Amino acid sequence: MSDANVINVEKFHFFVVGKTDKLIQNMSGVRCHMSLPVLVGVLLVGLPYSISLAAQWLYGWPNKPGYKKYIEALKPRRIYCLTRAVLETLKYLQYGRLYFQWKSWYKNEENRKHYEKGITFGRRSNKLDLYHPPNVDRCEGVPAPPVVFIYGGAWGSGDRSIYCLLARQMAKELNATVICPDYFVYPKANVLGMIQDIVDCLIWAQESGQKFNFDKDNIVLIGHSAGAHLCTLAALFLIDGREELFIEPSKQAAITLAIRGVIGLSGVYNIVDHYEHEQKRGVEYVSTMHKAMNGVENFPYYSPTHLLKNLSQDKLDRIPPFALLHGTDDIIVPFDSSAKFCDLLTSLSVKVSLYLLPRVDHTEIVTDLMVPNRRFYHPIYSCIKQEYRKLLGAW
Repeated sequence: MSDANVINVEKFHFFVVGKTDKLIQNMSGVRCHMSLPVLVGVLLVGLPYSISLAAQWLYGWPNKPGYKKYIEALKPRRIYCLTRAVLETLKYLQYGRLYFQWKSWYKNEENRKHYEKGITFGRRSNKLDLYHPPNVDRCEGVPAPPVVFIYGGAWGSGDRSIYCLLARQMAKELNATVICPDYFVYPKANVLGMIQDIVDCLIWAQESGQKFNFDKDNIVLIGHSAGAHLCTLAALFLIDGREELFIEPSKQAAITLAIRGVIGLSGVYNIVDHYEHEQKRGVEYVSTMHKAMNGVENFPYYSPTHLLKNLSQDKLDRIPPFALLHGTDDIIVPFDSSAKFCDLLTSLSVKVSLYLLPRVDHTEIVTDLMVPNRRFYHPIYSCIKQEYRKLLGAW
């Protein structure tokens, strides 16, 4: 081969290699430019739709006939609102340490000296734990006043063991016997069944005061979220003498007289209003609330605000005082829930106090009562103790 031919071959080789390199660079650029829109699409469309559809598949599709439920489920506003609500639950990861604290405390048999565990009560054989006040002799002296604490859980979850640290600290801070019962939740029971369980616990307290040395005639109900709603309804159903409680009138009258007051923490008091709030958040169909109340048509029946407006003056005069605490940073149950309920109680001449707690959210108002080093432990207990003393009066 001549030198000229060799040179031409080398030039051709470099030409081909050069073109190939440019082609590869161009392809890489195309891939780079394509990957950004794909990534944005995944984050803005794929991820929200995946999260939202998974939540609806697990907890319930929209209550629409046939294929219309899927059309409703795929509406962009619902997708993004529900995704936001799901992502907001990630903040519960911060309570991991607290989770292991209460797990460890409840399992430790040495702590049994502070409380009675797993006492059976009521028509459904529920269990309750009873926490002794540390500064009161259990066998001698003046009986301690009892507090019945009803936990929340959106009417569909919860367990008394979760609140062992809270009950222990509450017994210490209030110098009270704290009773923490389990109650049947949806789908095992509807809201009426839950109220019956709470009233059964109050009956047990009436019958067990002497055995455990607490004052059965000075009971204070404290509830959080759905628990505050159930405490309120239980008190109002007893005052109204509801037959659906299936309790003798004499027992209902005795329990009603024994309830000295109700302390509600971030409670739901108007179910219709709260359902509208759930709709704004896109969670009304995955929420347990409408299912536990057997449909939206029963919301007025289970709304304390509606019930209050229909009570006679004689029954209104027998309503115990209320103390309402609510955090201003609560997005699960807006603080308007307590503010409006306070206004209604005031208009009906029922004694009520309202505390709006700055920067406190829906979870902190209860988790921060579990251990003294939590940020809002002392401010919240300060309010509770002040109202608790007022409810007991001259006790």
